[in-house]
Amino acid sequence: IIPTILSVIFCRFSIRRETRYMLLGNALLFDLIYLLFYTLSSAVNAAHVHLPKEACVLLMFLLAVAYCGGLFTAAAIVLDTYIAVMFPLRYIAILPPSRTKKVIVLLWVCAGAFPGIFFLVLSSTHSFVPCALEMCSVPVILILTPNGTDAVKLCFWLSTIVIFLCLALVFCCYAIMYFKTKQSGIWESICSRASVTFLMHNTVLFFYFFPLMVLFVESFLCVNVVVKLKVGIWVSLTVCNVLMILPKILFPFLYGLRYREIAASLKSIV
Repeated sequence: IIPTILSVIFCRFSIRRETRYMLLGNALLFDLIYLLFYTLSSAVNAAHVHLPKEACVLLMFLLAVAYCGGLFTAAAIVLDTYIAVMFPLRYIAILPPSRTKKVIVLLWVCAGAFPGIFFLVLSSTHSFVPCALEMCSVPVILILTPNGTDAVKLCFWLSTIVIFLCLALVFCCYAIMYFKTKQSGIWESICSRASVTFLMHNTVLFFYFFPLMVLFVESFLCVNVVVKLKVGIWVSLTVCNVLMILPKILFPFLYGLRYREIAASLKSIV
């Protein structure tokens, strides 16, 4: 469904020129890249193929870029909704298509720079310890990260802080939107467009941030030897193979198919 929605967005000028659809297409593109590379890493591990260290590092970097890009774009979609609700008359002036393209470029730069800095730090300090296991597995690397060198721990905690800052920004936007529109009557019906949109955003963002919270708590417990390593690996496997994939499965259905223009285009294609 993701390539089909992307083809509709990129091939139709009337859809492609709107901010919400450009951000949606960007999020779906990041999700598609993540799913492709994660499937590749899973297939390689299932086939017991030992990747060279450089190939493993490159694969982990691409996965980090794709995941960060999806996370940042999800936050950008919330900010877009916030601007549309809070400044409806100035929305087009604030976010015209030309400026939205610059925002998307900035999202790609941030998605590449954020993990890129950490990978450079780890490379300069020779701290890629998990790759020495000859098993290029995201769950295994995640569970070993808090027990790594000081550079690895620093990158882990800085990543956690950035994620919590994104979560706080999203929460503040939602809280402000709710209190500003509380007296307007758009929340009276549980089936109203505002209520459904609010529930949709919260569902997707919950599944984006909840796995990271679980990994954070699990890593903290493993560091303090509260949870055994075997249990930690099982938790990491569940988080990476189920919880982190869920929002990427729900996103095209909750966002893409909900828009009338995209749904109508898909029906005409079918």
